[in-house]
Amino acid sequence: MAISDYVFTSESVSEGHPDKLCDRVSDAIVDAFLAADKTARVACETLATTNKVVIAGEVRGKGAPSQEQRAKLVREAIKSIGYEQEGFHWKTVDIEDYIHAQSADIAQGVDAAGNKDEGAGDQGIMFGYACRETPVLMPAPIYYSHQILKLMADDRHSGKQKAFEPDAKSQVTLLYEKGKPVKATCVVVSTQHKKGMDQDQMRDIVRPYVEKVLPKGWMCPDADFYVNPTGKFEIGGPDGDTGLTGRKIIVDTYGGAAPHGGGAFSGKDPTKVDRSAAYAARYLAKNVVASGLADRCTIQVAYAIGVSKPLALYVDTHGTGKVDEAKLGKVLQQVMDLSPRGIREKLGLNRPIYARTAAYGHFGREPEKDGGFSWERTDLVDALKSAV
Repeated sequence: MAISDYVFTSESVSEGHPDKLCDRVSDAIVDAFLAADKTARVACETLATTNKVVIAGEVRGKGAPSQEQRAKLVREAIKSIGYEQEGFHWKTVDIEDYIHAQSADIAQGVDAAGNKDEGAGDQGIMFGYACRETPVLMPAPIYYSHQILKLMADDRHSGKQKAFEPDAKSQVTLLYEKGKPVKATCVVVSTQHKKGMDQDQMRDIVRPYVEKVLPKGWMCPDADFYVNPTGKFEIGGPDGDTGLTGRKIIVDTYGGAAPHGGGAFSGKDPTKVDRSAAYAARYLAKNVVASGLADRCTIQVAYAIGVSKPLALYVDTHGTGKVDEAKLGKVLQQVMDLSPRGIREKLGLNRPIYARTAAYGHFGREPEKDGGFSWERTDLVDALKSAV
């Protein structure tokens, strides 16, 4: 029997966190290749440490950005985040580039040829999830964790709040009663700050952001509200800790409230099912919940490299479903082609829309006019209702 009364915690990290900065750089490279050639293939990894950034990976595409152009993209990404510090500055950072051509062995398995449709860019399992805990059908702890940092970053960028520096983390613990979140029991926010600020000052500055995000009456007890628990946080970003692409996959998805397939998203073009199939699974799960067919829905899809169709589709509505899960699984495959090509065409993924996904979650965002966050649309609701 599922536990109905419990506490659950999720964390988020800001765009200036070292790992998130690397995600942003990797996705800026992806966007540049797709802007030049919508069929480009990109797998880009980034490492960042004190005043150094290393990019490496495999690429293929027409009109590909040169090494000089890629260095400019790296600097622009760092500048947009706000790093102008002695130990990490967009102007002075040393950039090493080890990007090279994609393996022919991988290309032959993935490319369409003759009667063979385009195959998956790798093997793997991907998960999608949705629930009714928030208006965007995301788990509440990760949703609120993201929102706290996003508001703080917005005020930092606008100049409204001058105490903040780019690196920050949040963590929200919620009490669930009868399976529903009812209040926060603990909130932690650690934010890099200007020199000379003490812990009490930062606590007073951060508190309004938390209170604005949490529903009225949900604020945790004062003794369980922690801001910069170590005392101060002046040295941050890649100068304080090395960053790597793909190390915040739970932050990117559901905060641990649902499974993650293991593959990171950032730095990968949409032929990589690590990214595109995870977006498709979220899209389907969200539409299942939005259509009223379940209050919670987890979807798993599995692929093999070079094979166009998914090997398996699994649906779990956690006892909240209004229709048999086996039937629902068949219906989902009827309303959407889950081949790599089908996913990309349905969601319009061959566009430069990925740098914006690198911070504050890939899910629970508003669909954008240029196709960004297309997997957050709920345009399958009518089709699902009709099919079942």
